[in-house]
Amino acid sequence: MFLNRLDAAHQLAKALKKYQGQHPLVLAIPRGAVPMGLALAKALDASFDVVLVRKLSAPLQPELAIGSVDENGWAYLSPEVAAMGLQAPYIQAEIERQMETLKARQKQYRQVLSHVTVKDQLVIVVDDGLATGATMQSALRATRQQGPRHLVCAVPVASPRALHQVQALADDTVCLLAPQDFMAVGQYYRDFAQVDDAQVLAMLADHARS
Repeated sequence: MFLNRLDAAHQLAKALKKYQGQHPLVLAIPRGAVPMGLALAKALDASFDVVLVRKLSAPLQPELAIGSVDENGWAYLSPEVAAMGLQAPYIQAEIERQMETLKARQKQYRQVLSHVTVKDQLVIVVDDGLATGATMQSALRATRQQGPRHLVCAVPVASPRALHQVQALADDTVCLLAPQDFMAVGQYYRDFAQVDDAQVLAMLADHARS
């Protein structure tokens, strides 16, 4: 159990201590992982940026991920999509809907946070937890395309299945908990309050001024 996202970040920092002093770049997946990524970057003396990806949601079930998409339009679809009988028009419409959100966030975030080059960097991609792992898969694939020299996936908690899937996409995976009875990320936090865009923008602005 983690008290909150900052507590999870501090525990992750201990597990990632081997990368301290190697000038890593921490990439956080907005929105929930932004406070974690900032705390992790401070603890590891690392650079910080965000990696913009969005979950693709199932019809009438916004919390159920059927895949994910990155800001360049690359989409990952879960193997369950075929079993659910989802048709191409719905999937394409969902990709376009999430791309609109990504473009809006990109415009907002880049007003206060400059892009950090990934190429040849030691990069740590962080999220607050993995349920299906779809969003992290897109984040890792998008980051890999930019040519990091070493790519790390860091999460406090994950379902065993999601953890197995992301391990194939990273050079190193650090996960503190992968319980067999996993049901939802939030059950492993005492405080798992939503992080909204206004909070993220304020955090990014504070970081840019520091």
